[in-house]
Amino acid sequence: MHTFSYLKYSTREKIIVIGSSNIDMMVKTSHLPAPGETILGGEFFMNQGGKGANQAVAVKRLGGNLIFVAKLGNDILGQQSVDYFKKEGIDTKYITLDENSASGVALISVDDHAENSIVVASGANMLLNEQDVDKVVEEMCEGDILLMQLEIPIQTVEYAARKAFEKGVKVVLNPAPARNLPKELLRYLFMITPNRIEAEMLTGIKIVNDADAERVAKGISAMGVQNIIVTLGSKGCLVREGDTSYCVDAFKVEPVDTTAAGDTFNGALCVGLAEGMNLRQSAVMASKASSVAVTRMGAQSSIPHRKELDLNE
Repeated sequence: MHTFSYLKYSTREKIIVIGSSNIDMMVKTSHLPAPGETILGGEFFMNQGGKGANQAVAVKRLGGNLIFVAKLGNDILGQQSVDYFKKEGIDTKYITLDENSASGVALISVDDHAENSIVVASGANMLLNEQDVDKVVEEMCEGDILLMQLEIPIQTVEYAARKAFEKGVKVVLNPAPARNLPKELLRYLFMITPNRIEAEMLTGIKIVNDADAERVAKGISAMGVQNIIVTLGSKGCLVREGDTSYCVDAFKVEPVDTTAAGDTFNGALCVGLAEGMNLRQSAVMASKASSVAVTRMGAQSSIPHRKELDLNE
């Protein structure tokens, strides 16, 4: 039972999201196709997506003081994305259109159990570089939050993390999609938020139960990251702050599509932290936001607005 409400809120520190922006082309179908299989009768949706853009939209809709840095192709999809961001109230000052590359595209299949399979053509996202980061470094102030993911070059992520760390900015990394991380990057992080698969890749420990999740969190802590949240889908998340671990339950809902649930969680988490909530409160708010997102189809189309997060229930 959550007896506190987050409906009264105020923007505080800036939340700088550096990351990817894609157009998601999604087909909803009975089951995910096996190799060589064609499935007829699917339902098609085209939505804004990309982990960076999803997290940026979540921050904005939930009341955060957002700065978004991304790179798109100067094509129809890129121009459509810029128009969309403007309608969302997102400042597009740090969104670059590249003349020589296509915008990122994700092809997504979603089955009747809300499981998904995703293939991404990264396009201009992989051209987001140190010069793009330099444009926003002057915006960074002590106490701000930098939120990043791994759909842009890892060198760019590491460079931005170092620049932010040097300025006293809290660097939050959502290490998705899963990959090995440079040890140097970990030392710049205030917090890391892997899901089960990403946490297993980071530590080599398979998560079967709560004890395994805690072992994973301790393993990542030993790598030099003070705050860890391992997201576990419908089982909620395990939070480790320093030497203390605890669980935050998921809100019980009937899922329709899990696309962008993790991105919604990360955006909401950073909004809570920026408003001065403690990590437990921020994780509860993030859990609530992601529980709303999974009841809707699509990526950014599923992300809730702040007024939908009444936790007096």
